[in-house]
Amino acid sequence: MWAVVDASPPPGSATADAPGDAIVVEDLRKTYPSGTEAVKGVSFRVTRGEIYGIVGPNGAGKSTTIGVLGTLVKPTSGRALVDGVDVARDPMTVRKRIGFAMQEAGVDDLATGREFLILQGRLYGLSKDLAGKRADQLLRLFELEAAGDQRIKAYSGGMKRRIDLAAALIHLPKILFLDEPTEGLDPRSRQALWATLKRLRERLHATVLLSTHYMEEADRLCDRIAIIDQGRIVAEDTPAKLKAGMGGQSIVLDYGSATDATTPLRAERALAGLAQRIQRSGTEVVVYVAEPAEATPRILKALDKAGVPPASLRIQHPTLDDVYLKYTGRKLEQAEEKTAVKA
Repeated sequence: MWAVVDASPPPGSATADAPGDAIVVEDLRKTYPSGTEAVKGVSFRVTRGEIYGIVGPNGAGKSTTIGVLGTLVKPTSGRALVDGVDVARDPMTVRKRIGFAMQEAGVDDLATGREFLILQGRLYGLSKDLAGKRADQLLRLFELEAAGDQRIKAYSGGMKRRIDLAAALIHLPKILFLDEPTEGLDPRSRQALWATLKRLRERLHATVLLSTHYMEEADRLCDRIAIIDQGRIVAEDTPAKLKAGMGGQSIVLDYGSATDATTPLRAERALAGLAQRIQRSGTEVVVYVAEPAEATPRILKALDKAGVPPASLRIQHPTLDDVYLKYTGRKLEQAEEKTAVKA
């Protein structure tokens, strides 16, 4: 689909520690002039052709981390290499090799989709003819051919996100950064963008680093994820391995929004010794056992005896939400609410 381009690093550029590394981050830190420590010693590596997700609530340090790698934010300390180039020492070279789609779609509402893509190509130094060919290819890839000659102001939110993502690819970057790519989209548009990103990986073999607070998105799209909380990575692996580490299914006891604040704590105490692990999160108590179906009668009997029967109960397979709860002690929704209160 694409013409082969020479993307070898220029003489004198820093090189990654291993040939398969597209991104290397070591002890990355960022403290803003206000004193806020947004990133506190983050380290990870992304191999070429991988979709890697930085997952966590708003305010956890995701956007700052991806901003440093995209040369939009200057790090306080640490090392970050993108395609073998140090982002702090040679940001201009990094910018030529990456594509970046930020949370807010940076599109021109008065231009048509095709005009917008051609303009972006020209800004990257493509000839008018090549920019036009790339625009047509990207419109097909992102299933926007029918809307290519319509003004972007008439596009839906999902279409605007797709044309913005297409613009980030016009110069054939080997590495693509996506900051909250589906933020603000309705469920249908989010599903459509997920399908687009999968096609992108299959056809272009690009390395993708994305940030998201949607656990399902990370589970569906990413080869590996790093869960970040309060500026630090607390867990990193494939979604499957992280979920497998939870030890099978769990029993979720829901005490409802009107329950006494002490009820979940009393339930946790009543179940001591009956579970592998118990975690409270708001009005829910999550009970981890080897065989939930067999353990449920014993658990309900213990709760009845203690006078704290749940309003409802469900058995569920482990999710990335469970993983987040395990490593942070709270649910992602609670972390989001805490951030919103601070704001």
